Amino acid sequence: MKTLQEWLDWCEQLHPVAIDMGLDRVKTVADRMDLRFDCPVITVAGTNGKGSTCAMLEAVLLQAGYRTGVYTSPHLVHFEERCRLHGESASAEDFAAAFAAVEEVRGDVSLTYFEFSTLAILHLMARANLEVAILEVGLGGRLDAVNIIDADCAVITSIDLDHMAILGKDRESIGIEKAGIMRAGRPVIVSDPVPPQSVIDHAATVGAELWLFGRDFNFSGDKQQWAWAGRDRRYSGMAYPALRGANQLINASGVLAALDALRQRIPVTAQAVRNGLAMVELPGRFQIVPGQPVLVLDVAHNPHSVAALAANLDAMGFYPTTHAVLGAMADKDLLPMLQKVNPMVDKWYFTDLPLPRAAKAVDLQQAWQAQNTRNDTASSVHAYPMQALQAAIEAADPADRIVVFGSFYTVGGVLKDGIPRLQAKHLSP
Repeated sequence: MKTLQEWLDWCEQLHPVAIDMGLDRVKTVADRMDLRFDCPVITVAGTNGKGSTCAMLEAVLLQAGYRTGVYTSPHLVHFEERCRLHGESASAEDFAAAFAAVEEVRGDVSLTYFEFSTLAILHLMARANLEVAILEVGLGGRLDAVNIIDADCAVITSIDLDHMAILGKDRESIGIEKAGIMRAGRPVIVSDPVPPQSVIDHAATVGAELWLFGRDFNFSGDKQQWAWAGRDRRYSGMAYPALRGANQLINASGVLAALDALRQRIPVTAQAVRNGLAMVELPGRFQIVPGQPVLVLDVAHNPHSVAALAANLDAMGFYPTTHAVLGAMADKDLLPMLQKVNPMVDKWYFTDLPLPRAAKAVDLQQAWQAQNTRNDTASSVHAYPMQALQAAIEAADPADRIVVFGSFYTVGGVLKDGIPRLQAKHLSP
């Protein structure tokens, strides 16, 4: 029997292109597998905030005592991170068996790596005796492989410009793709505070039950605590979610709206909400690792998420020097990403990433130089993320901070041997 790694290597060779939008092929194989869920399914789409939303849903539902299954992508370090059953990553052996189950019925249908692995993970989850399934959409919504499953509740987080060559050139076009996860007569939670009109219109067209941020649910707060109000429930005096960053209250508000919308089928107590939000963990989302210097890890990889990262960095206070490790995909809108964060970065360490879609470090450096107007900054190029981080550590003083961002692969590259605990050379005995 093939190992998980052998299956993954094999899947990468199977289809002529990496991304092939459409549901016909994957639906054909899913039907052959008789793939279906006997529990409520929550599907989460959006440009940013999907991973945080899934993690908070999972944390609250686990605290409420439910058997949960979560599918998210991509992974940071290990492929097994993509499927969590009852709060734990599925085993490589279970994954390998699920891949074999897909191949057994696939026949002559050609599947992409993402489609094949999605079917395997859905198969794993469908057989895991779950009480709630949480599915993160990989790209878009309407034509994403995850959308072969009918959601009992859809959540649409922020909608912004990303993957424009595939999803459309503006927010209205991208909104239509995200709205494709809606189902007639079922709730859709839109936590984007200013959603494209196309999302609202599509909800009316398909007859989905639309929950809008600011109309059907909202939050308020001060520096100590926050409160949430929905159609039928209110929570007050809550501690802030354990995930850092200003945008996490918007994500948490969407989570509470989804749980409110599904309360007849999966009721949760106020205590489960408080405990879940207080204990939720998600590596790489404005993750601050204490040390000297401080290390900040963030998978921000488009202008919208980098703007949020810049705001969060600004709120951290003063650091003598900020060092930034950046690796990114070549198809990203690099100029606004660099412009958002450039004012607060003093030294740049650009890195190659180990996949064909990635921008070369020298190209990132050139893009930065083309927009940089500061004369007090410096940059260097590196072969892989850990090498770039090591260069930053060598140059940093104990009171500085190092930020690693730009892609899951950049952050994953510095986490592959565990979370680095930094101690500047000046502190060594």
